[in-house]
Amino acid sequence: MTSALQDLLERHVASGTVPGVVASLGTAEPEIMAAGAMSVGGAPMRADAIMRIQSMTKAVTTVAALRLVEAGRLRLDEPVEQWLPELADRQVLKSPTADLADTSPAVRAITLRHLLTNTSGYGMVLTECPLQRAMADSEIDAGVDPVRVGADEWLARLAALPLAFQPGEGWRYHHSFGILGILIARVADRPLQDHLADDLLGPLGLRDTGLWVSAGSVARLPASYRHTDSGLVELEPAAGGFYAGHPPFDVSHAELVSTVRDYTRFARMLADGGRFEGRQIVSEEHLANKTASSISRPSNGIRSPIPHYLTLAKMSADADRHASLFLPPTLC
Repeated sequence: MTSALQDLLERHVASGTVPGVVASLGTAEPEIMAAGAMSVGGAPMRADAIMRIQSMTKAVTTVAALRLVEAGRLRLDEPVEQWLPELADRQVLKSPTADLADTSPAVRAITLRHLLTNTSGYGMVLTECPLQRAMADSEIDAGVDPVRVGADEWLARLAALPLAFQPGEGWRYHHSFGILGILIARVADRPLQDHLADDLLGPLGLRDTGLWVSAGSVARLPASYRHTDSGLVELEPAAGGFYAGHPPFDVSHAELVSTVRDYTRFARMLADGGRFEGRQIVSEEHLANKTASSISRPSNGIRSPIPHYLTLAKMSADADRHASLFLPPTLC
C-alpha cells in the first residue's frame, strides 16, 4: 500500500496538480510520505513540511471552543456579546444584496452555536452587491491573502457592517470562525496562540502547529500558489511570506500552520471519540453533536457543501483501517 500511495502522490506532481505533496498512511504510528518539491524548481518536498492549513483550522478551534464549554466558561446558546461587545445590537440587511442602509434589527443575538455552524450572519459574499464592496473596501473580505489587520481592528470593521441574514437563518462561509478565534482569546484572556498551545496543541503533542512558523523552522515552509488559466502563480515564496516568523499584530482571527504528522495525530484523537493517550480531550457527546449536519436546507440560496468541519471524526478507529491525510502546499 505504501508504494501505491507514493505512486499516487508522484502522479499528481507529474500531472501538475500540485508542485509538492505530503501524505500519511496508517493508524497509531502512520508512515509519512512526500513527493515533489517545496516550490516549483526548488528543493525536494520534506515529510516534515509545515503547511498553511487554512480552513482545516476550523476543526481545531472548534475543539478548543468545546473544551471551554465543557469547562463551564462558555455555553453554546448564550450570546457571545458578553465577550464581544462589538456584536451587540446587530442590524440585518432586509435582503443579502440590499443597500447597506436597508436594515432591520436582529431578532436574536449571535451565539457560539451560530459561530460553529457558520450561521452568524457574517461570511463570504459571492455576489456583487453593496455588502461585498464594503467588505473589500474594509479589507475584511476573504481571499487568497492572509489577514491584513489585527484581530480587534478586524472585528471592529466587520461589526461596522450589517449582517447578511438573521443569526441562525442562513449559512455563509469563513468569517464566523475568525470571530470564534477572537472569542476564545477573550474568554481565555490571552492571545489564541498561547491558549491553543497550553490547552490543546501541547497536550496532543502538536509541536509544529500554530498561527505562525517560528524563525528556526521557516526552512520547512513551502511556497504558496494559486491555479490560473496560465498555470500556477506563486503567492508566497518558500521559507517566506506572512506565516514566516512572528506576525506584526494579533492574529487570533487567522488560520493555522501544521504538519501532516500533527494533523493526523489530531484527526486520530477525533476518530477515537475525543480520547488521546487515555485522556478525554473533548467529550463524545460534543463530538457526536458537532459531526452531525447542522444545515438541512438551502440558506439564502447557498447550501453548505460541508455540513461541519469535525467530519474528520468519522474516520474509523479500527486498527485494521488506514487513515490518509494529504497536505499540499497551499493552493487557492
